[in-house]
Parts: sequence; structure tokens; C-alpha cells
Amino acid sequence: MTEPTVLVFFYGSYINRTVLREVDLAPERFEVARLDGYDISIRPLANVFECAGQTVWGVVASATQEELDRLYEHARNVLGGVYLPCLVPVSTESGTEAALCYIAESLPEAPASADYVDRIVRPARELGFPEDYIDRLESFLPPTGEKEEA
Repeated sequence: MTEPTVLVFFYGSYINRTVLREVDLAPERFEVARLDGYDISIRPLANVFECAGQTVWGVVASATQEELDRLYEHARNVLGGVYLPCLVPVSTESGTEAALCYIAESLPEAPASADYVDRIVRPARELGFPEDYIDRLESFLPPTGEKEEA
């Protein structure tokens, strides 16, 4: 018997299929979606928060509860972020549906690494996210051209 799947809205590095494969997750459904009324922050990990008038772009994907438990255990134990599921309405080309969205109540504040932001920006471009949203993601890149202290 196959374990049932649920819908989940991914918005950070989990929009990157390569990152998902690293934790043995290959969703059958993987569709561009948006979450209205939220904004994104990447400091140093991606997180979303309620913010009227803003939109977060991502993907709605199918996953089993075991796969999600494994994925977010990795986020907690390896990345240091405790994300908890919330049910949110996401919009796709075919309409609006409910999906789980994992949100951290609090995260350590630090600049994002360029590599981490790139793992989000590259698939965002490939998936056709709006250019102004990609600009928003790139705004979290660390400043370049700064002299390093010897």
C-alpha cells in the first residue's frame, strides 16, 4: 500500500529539485504557485511571514508525511532551522488550493551566503518566476567588492 501524499508549498532552496534529490525527495507533482499576503526573508535561511500586499513565489509539490518529516528534520539538525507546518491557500494556474507551508517562528539572524541564495535564484529563473520577485531574492545576496581584512 502506497503512503498518501499531501500538498506542500516550497519557497526557499526546496524549490530546487537538486536540493530535494539530496534528501531523496522527488515529488510527482511540482508546479509553480504563489502565496499571497506573505513576504520572504533570507537571513541566512529562507522563511516567510505574513505581510499584506506581498506575494511569495514557489512551488506546490506532493510529498508523503514521512518525506516531509525527513526533510524538515534535516532543516532542523543540519541547517539549524525549526520549521512548523501551517495550512495556507496557494494559487496555481488551475486555481487556489490548500497546502502545507513550513514556517520558522524564529531563526538566527545572519547574512545569507551567495551559494544559498543562488540555490533559490537559479530554479526561480528556470521556473519563470516574475523578474521583480527574482530581484527581491537577489537583494539577499551578500555585498560584493568589499575588501577582505588581512
